[in-house]
Amino acid sequence: MEYIGYLAAVGIGISLGLIGGGGSILTVPVLVYLFKIEPLMATSYSLFIVGITSLLGAGPYFKNNLIDFKTALYFGLPSILTVFFTRQYLIDHIPNILFHFGEVEISKNMGIMLLFAVLMLFASYRMIKSSPEDKIQKQGNQKLLPLILQGAGVGLISGLVGAGGGFLIIPALIIFNQMDMKTAVGTSLLIIAANSLFGFIGKLEIAQVNWEFLLTIAGIAIIGILIGTRISQNIDGKKLKPAFGWFVLIMGLVVIIQELSK
Repeated sequence: MEYIGYLAAVGIGISLGLIGGGGSILTVPVLVYLFKIEPLMATSYSLFIVGITSLLGAGPYFKNNLIDFKTALYFGLPSILTVFFTRQYLIDHIPNILFHFGEVEISKNMGIMLLFAVLMLFASYRMIKSSPEDKIQKQGNQKLLPLILQGAGVGLISGLVGAGGGFLIIPALIIFNQMDMKTAVGTSLLIIAANSLFGFIGKLEIAQVNWEFLLTIAGIAIIGILIGTRISQNIDGKKLKPAFGWFVLIMGLVVIIQELSK
């Protein structure tokens, strides 16, 4: 199973390089189900892997002037603050047992994975149904308050489930902020990197981190994002969204079945 996990790590990077998101959707299930890492630790590992991979992946987009730094600031800063607050303060106050559903006991770990699965289903629907560019409407200049609120919402989700939030950032940047796909991908990678790395630092416990494993997976994912970025120069990323959406849908259903069958 570990060999499959290493192969999946390449896919994590490729998805980030191609569409500026999706890495987190893959990372947590890969760590939990293929490498048998406890879910809360997996969310922390996911933040580091996705963060460092996205940061390096944003380089080529920066060179090609495909990052909107103004949007990244107003969207990214509230997101960073929210994800840091969530990881540092909120997550520890979530009870170990959330509630009982009939005879099923919903624990914190199970709740995190089920929340992640629901987000995966939502993301798959958005990717399968249509490309975000189809919904762009002519509007005025970007308004700061919507950007701030969008960023804060993404930060909350990122902090809870260890996700960089790219599968939510991309539609928000394109639909509400009229960005073209390539600029949205570059901007998303920068925001994801900041969100993820600050979230990881906010819950960092050096003694518990297996740095050899973590750096190995991150290194493999970096290879993947370099491949994905190169491919994206020749292939329109939006054409890959429906196929990736079906893959995410299947993974989301697998996570739900796995958790409820325990």
